[in-house]
Amino acid sequence: MASERVTLTVADSDGEREVALSSPNRVVWPDLGITKAELAEYVQLVSVPFLAANGNRPVSLERFRDGIGPSGGPRAEGFFSKNPPKGTPDYVDAVTVTYNSGRQHPQIVLNRTSAIVWAVQMNTIVFHPWASLATDSDNPVELRIDLDPQPGTDFADAVTAAHTLREVLREAGLEAFAKTSGNRGLHIFAPIEPTHEFLDVRHAVIAAGRELERRMPDRVTTNWWKEERGERIFVDFNQANRDRTMAGAYSPRALPGATVATPVRWEELDGLDPREFTVRSVPKRLDDLGDPWADMQASAGRIDTLLQWWERDAENGLGELPFPPEFPKMPGEPPRVQPSKKVAANWGEDGSPAEKD
Repeated sequence: MASERVTLTVADSDGEREVALSSPNRVVWPDLGITKAELAEYVQLVSVPFLAANGNRPVSLERFRDGIGPSGGPRAEGFFSKNPPKGTPDYVDAVTVTYNSGRQHPQIVLNRTSAIVWAVQMNTIVFHPWASLATDSDNPVELRIDLDPQPGTDFADAVTAAHTLREVLREAGLEAFAKTSGNRGLHIFAPIEPTHEFLDVRHAVIAAGRELERRMPDRVTTNWWKEERGERIFVDFNQANRDRTMAGAYSPRALPGATVATPVRWEELDGLDPREFTVRSVPKRLDDLGDPWADMQASAGRIDTLLQWWERDAENGLGELPFPPEFPKMPGEPPRVQPSKKVAANWGEDGSPAEKD
């Protein structure tokens, strides 16, 4: 029954807690018959590596009141929760963060298994952690690069780009770790010392992306505008911005196959089918193979070399790239105008708006 309610006993590191789960039989993924109760079981089974990757961070919860809907039907509408909602239990933590607009407010932090189960009770499917810790939310501990296949390319193309990107990052003194996005793309993370704020880390990502683009010009692009990307893998540098997030490690995705954003070993990538990693298969994978990211934070490096590459490129005329449309206008940013919609007479040679008489 829709009104059914059960109480789960959840094991936390500091003892057991009871978490109420309403509508446990509500179907979240109709194609597979996966229920809310099964999702709550999944997050408990993966809670140790999940918290290692996503705990102690500001996190946005992507919630779907009625599940994701069947494939072929209308796409389910989700919404994001950042602030702890009214009635949030005391075992769910929060931290005040600053956004690009300058405003501040508390954001949810998940530090216990019971907190993840509570998020499922709140109909969360996708968990979006920041790249920084709650103890220092302004300085990322990860350099994150989203390799996004464009039309005409696929996951295998992203894998090819990832191998070269790993070499680029190693040359910059960073060790790269890979995970599937849970969809078509591939996420490359490099742990870093929290010595620089988000804008610097964004510049480091752009520098790495440009170097990758130089080595694979026919297969990789950093062009922000879709009309300029062609059939290439897009290096989405804007995912490195403050308050821009991607699905966290071991987070389910709101897709018909109940896929999971899954850390993988480099030797697994070639020939990998990311659709195999699901809410039902990932717990066994962890039991059999362990967590490929278990020791990731022990490899933290510095972004100094990448920032030197950024300065070198800037001196050679390659400066700032566009920010997402919801961001305030940023220093040195080119106009946020789709190239095909520019009217030459209205723009100066440097790309800035021409002065009006």
